[in-house]
Amino acid sequence: MENGLKNKVVAITGASSGIGEATALLLAERGAKVVLGARRLDRLAALADRIAATGGEVAYISTDVTRRADVANLVQLAKERFGRLDVLINNAGIGPISLLDELRVEDWEQMVDVNLKGVLYGIAAALPVFRQQEFGHFVAVASTAGLRVVPTMAVYAGTKFAVRAVVEGLRQEAGDKLRVTLITPGFVHTDFAESMTNLEVKAQILSARDKIGISAAAIARSIAFALEQPADVDVGEIIIRPTAQD
Repeated sequence: MENGLKNKVVAITGASSGIGEATALLLAERGAKVVLGARRLDRLAALADRIAATGGEVAYISTDVTRRADVANLVQLAKERFGRLDVLINNAGIGPISLLDELRVEDWEQMVDVNLKGVLYGIAAALPVFRQQEFGHFVAVASTAGLRVVPTMAVYAGTKFAVRAVVEGLRQEAGDKLRVTLITPGFVHTDFAESMTNLEVKAQILSARDKIGISAAAIARSIAFALEQPADVDVGEIIIRPTAQD
């Protein structure tokens, strides 16, 4: 029996590393046609070469999710190259966390722009396409920080709580033709901490990541599970965290 990913056209933001990269590799391996977007074009090209070398179908384009036109171009590329878009995975995210007293306002703005507005731009780009097709699946990658607020994560958690709200609203408005899934990871072993400008906090996060972090491939498998379900099954949310995480 053919799995539910065969020939699906899947666009992924933040695809050049971490969860995005792992998801692209897994979905391509299972027969999906992947359309990759990220800022680091050299890494996208290398990833696309890896996928193509194993027989996968892939396209890619430079995508900064803080630019609405870039996200629209990613969706347009999927349509031009493969004729449609089945899934949009809003995965791009950053987390330069710090205490509010440090007043790292530029970091706050970047988190809002990437983590929240990037998701909104994805919805703006794909929703009209999905409506016209009368099918489509939105996937957004949030965080367990969207379930619990701790010191240093006020703004980051705020963006993830907001993503939860937007995605739930989208699910309620989606109707019976579109599917909406929120993926909520805990500590994952990626380069997520690279965006952090507070070196002390960065060291703490890296230590926790190295101690208990799960693989990006584990998150990719959870995304694949949601995508592989029959069209009348909507997996609303998957919370996936290390067994050792509080």
